[in-house]
Amino acid sequence: METSELLKRVRKIEIKTRTLSKQIFSGQYHSAFKGRGMAFSEVREYQSGDDVRFIDWNVTARFSRPYIKVFEEERELTVMLLVDVSASGDFGTNRPKRESISEIAATLAFSAVQNNDKVGAIFFSSEVEKYIPPKKGKTHLLHIIRELIDFHASKKGTDIGEALKFLRNVQKRKSTAFLLSDFMASGYEEALKIACKAHELIAIQVYDPLEAQLPDWGLLRLHDNESGQEIMVDASSEYNRKAFARYYEEERRQRENLMSKYGITHASISTEEDFVKPLINMFSRL
Repeated sequence: METSELLKRVRKIEIKTRTLSKQIFSGQYHSAFKGRGMAFSEVREYQSGDDVRFIDWNVTARFSRPYIKVFEEERELTVMLLVDVSASGDFGTNRPKRESISEIAATLAFSAVQNNDKVGAIFFSSEVEKYIPPKKGKTHLLHIIRELIDFHASKKGTDIGEALKFLRNVQKRKSTAFLLSDFMASGYEEALKIACKAHELIAIQVYDPLEAQLPDWGLLRLHDNESGQEIMVDASSEYNRKAFARYYEEERRQRENLMSKYGITHASISTEEDFVKPLINMFSRL
């Protein structure tokens, strides 16, 4: 992409996502993560109404009267964006899933910067394609947005587990990690289980409506962007359409059960809907 065209697209997505992030940031983002990072400050004598869970029993035993631990809210978080850049993101009825994923990621990045948080990114396909270490500031934010818009993956496949392992290796301190993908992958449960112990993991699935329900368009050629395989399906058959819908629903149910199993907040967002409301609903559950 030519530099002038890239700058125009960066500016366009900056204006759009900055406005959207204000809708989310005005309460939802800050409320969701305020006080998640707490640092020990001091001990003081227990006062009526203090939370007994914070009693420091060692100090209490030493002075024969109750003392509690006092914590202060850490001033910043580290937000990591794990962005699926595999070939399946090129699919879309009216717009590619990749565009929706990029806009959501940019909106979250703006929200983090407005909250004075560090933000970094991991772009992954079947391998980790690019790592942007977390930093603060608008210049860094615009660098991430440029990469979101103009990044071209070297591989076509998807390996969510590899991205989660990489996160654990490069981010030793606890972070808030947003995993953005269409989740057309498998075999990542163990990595998910381990990663969510070290980080606060939030999963956002982006899907196209045609992936959930086949249209009655007669004979269709279905192409897998990642493997290159193609099959012909008679979409005029009600049986085939119902079987396709059942398969999608079963995949959705298994994914949601997996996220719930490990206490991971998750959202599913269509490329055809305004993603702000689903994000706000998601933050309200954190």
